[in-house]
Amino acid sequence: MNAGTAIRRIAFVGTYLPRKCGIATFTHDLRDAVSARNPDTECFVVPVSDIPEGYDYAEEVRFELVEEDRESFERGADFLNLSDIEVVCLQHEYGIFGGPAGNHILALLRELQIPLVTTLHTILEQPEATQRRVLMEVARLSSRIIVMTRRAQRLLGEIYGLPLEKVDLIPHGIPEMPFVDPNFFKDQFGVEGKTVVLTFGLMSPAKGIEYVIRALPEVVRACPNVVYIVLGATHPNLLREQGETYRLGLERLVKELNLRKHVVFCNRFVGLDELKEFLGVADVYITPYLNPAQVVSGTLSYAFGCGKAVISTPYWHAEELLAEGRGVLVPFRDSAALARELIGLLGDEVRRHAMRKRAYLAGREVTWSRVADRYLESFHRARQSQSGRATRRHTMRTLDQGRFTLPVLRLDHLRRLFDRTGILQHATFSLPSFEEGYCTDDNARALLLTVLLEETGDDTLEVQGLASACAAFVNYAFNSQTGSFRNFMSFDRRWLEKTGSDDAQGRALWALGACVGRSRRRSLQMWATQLFNRALPSIADSASVRASAFALVGIGEYFKRLSGDRHVDQLRALLTERLLDGFRTHSDKDWSWFEPALTYANATLSHALLVSGRLGNNQDALEIGLHTLRWLMQVQTAEGGCFRPIGSNGFYPRDGQCARFDQQPIEAGATVSACLEAFAGSQDEFWLSEARRAFEWFLGRNDLGQPVYDAGTGGCYDGLQVDRVNLNQGAESTLAFLLALQELRLAECLMDSPERVVDGPPVAASA
Repeated sequence: MNAGTAIRRIAFVGTYLPRKCGIATFTHDLRDAVSARNPDTECFVVPVSDIPEGYDYAEEVRFELVEEDRESFERGADFLNLSDIEVVCLQHEYGIFGGPAGNHILALLRELQIPLVTTLHTILEQPEATQRRVLMEVARLSSRIIVMTRRAQRLLGEIYGLPLEKVDLIPHGIPEMPFVDPNFFKDQFGVEGKTVVLTFGLMSPAKGIEYVIRALPEVVRACPNVVYIVLGATHPNLLREQGETYRLGLERLVKELNLRKHVVFCNRFVGLDELKEFLGVADVYITPYLNPAQVVSGTLSYAFGCGKAVISTPYWHAEELLAEGRGVLVPFRDSAALARELIGLLGDEVRRHAMRKRAYLAGREVTWSRVADRYLESFHRARQSQSGRATRRHTMRTLDQGRFTLPVLRLDHLRRLFDRTGILQHATFSLPSFEEGYCTDDNARALLLTVLLEETGDDTLEVQGLASACAAFVNYAFNSQTGSFRNFMSFDRRWLEKTGSDDAQGRALWALGACVGRSRRRSLQMWATQLFNRALPSIADSASVRASAFALVGIGEYFKRLSGDRHVDQLRALLTERLLDGFRTHSDKDWSWFEPALTYANATLSHALLVSGRLGNNQDALEIGLHTLRWLMQVQTAEGGCFRPIGSNGFYPRDGQCARFDQQPIEAGATVSACLEAFAGSQDEFWLSEARRAFEWFLGRNDLGQPVYDAGTGGCYDGLQVDRVNLNQGAESTLAFLLALQELRLAECLMDSPERVVDGPPVAASA
């Protein structure tokens, strides 16, 4: 390449050292290699931090993104656009960018005016809809895409339909290292005279290290001088969630198998120079990983390229790299096979050294200096592909074209309503009211909110504590003798009834279903699954279409993870027919509803049919769900166009007058949720607009022109009366607002991509 085409400034976006993360190491090594090959090129870094205080980054770090702060990604785009950057090199991994499937990165990429080269570190064969959507949008916005294996390249064509002429295959880089006898380094580690087996990398249960340890007793009997070194700190995410549980379990296993003289744990994150020494001492390297779909492994690349004899489970990268005798593959979770192959390799020095030599020679093609040259070629292709095209520009958008500006999420008032028992029902102004105590309805709503907050990374330790309090309340509310939930509890923790309302039963099932289908907390999933199945049968005996609707939405949540549950699906069909029968009985050309009156939480009835119709491929349910929701939105529209929920002071009986007041937050919240479900199924922008219109009721676009939420605390007033706002801020109202806000936040995240993927059968938008 001639000097006239030299790239002056490159920005690398991804995680970065000293963060303990495989992507951070990759970004660091790639950046250093490119900089070394082109000393006149300025190579700086825009890292993503996952902790509020950030990291002590090196001087090449110029701007910092915050994982769960979407606006920081928008600011990052502005910084890059204003910094005279010629190419941006993105390291893409779903789990590092915040938002559903890491879609916060799209906020940066969509505003970027610079050629983008993206390295894909994870490519899923069976992606969830959101994962597929995010990857497709990242690919669309990229000038070039880099993958590290042929399998990854093939997946992009076969699964995602991407044009392969846009894809560059560049293997994972490895450090320069001479081909040395392992015995040269052993005295530095005190293992002279020993045969050393090594595994390195951040530790987690997915690494499968316990299977190697279980293989060792047989290996030791054949090779008494063997030592297994496990190098690496526990993965930071695992450490935050579970502490050192996994490592301590491995240490107990070593003691139980009497292997203390044969296993060494090095609990630290090592730099490149020290890693080379550890690699140098190893006679055999093992990757016993448990995920077959791992498309690339940096640790495998390093060990193989540095001339190690490798034994591995057959995940995708290992299958490709170790084919044709370049290494040894063993079945997943098979300690006997590991023992057999390890004994065979340690006992056959000629075979082991031949394997080492083949690996080392192959590795000379992928040293970081050579990989850097290939990246630079890709960068130049990216610039050429932009040549002659219109540069992406910032777009000035009118209000109807732009993003819907949402209030900042504030949980101050929600926290104020909690005590050690759960969330209190009512408030006098903003002060919690002890007199009315607690109810299952509100604790179930609050539990649902905490689960939704997980999806945007807002589940702080404090929020997790609130979730545990709500879950404990719901658990205690369940009466195993009746199979149903009690509802009202006094402030002194006495149940005020033996059997709660049908609504409480349905709302509890909704929250439990969300715990099963959405929560990442394994203990919460397991508890909720068991209680959901114990509580579900009693809903079949309820005559309430509203309770049936709550339960149906809960079943939809439950099926996000456990869609093969036949018993639950049978009850889903029964409850769906109950709603459809209600519609057939009570509707006519002037009254498109399931009951002889519109009362409360009305939109949830339509919402439930949309959920169940999608799950059961029931076109009648889908069409009636959309039809009734559209009719309800017409009824709930004031003369001036604002949202006007059915008033609770009389409701709206058929052939009667529709009450204008008191207007309740629960109606606006239920309507937002139902309209977002309609939008998700139909992709008709009308429903997104209607969801926003209903939400604006909270913000002051209502009959009184007064805000119903407290911007300072995130609390919500108890409704609109004919002449004033009810200034009490109870749990039901506050949770209605916060749930609507969080659902819109999640929906707005998914709006980043113009290509929207619809789960399930299509919904007729014109119904």
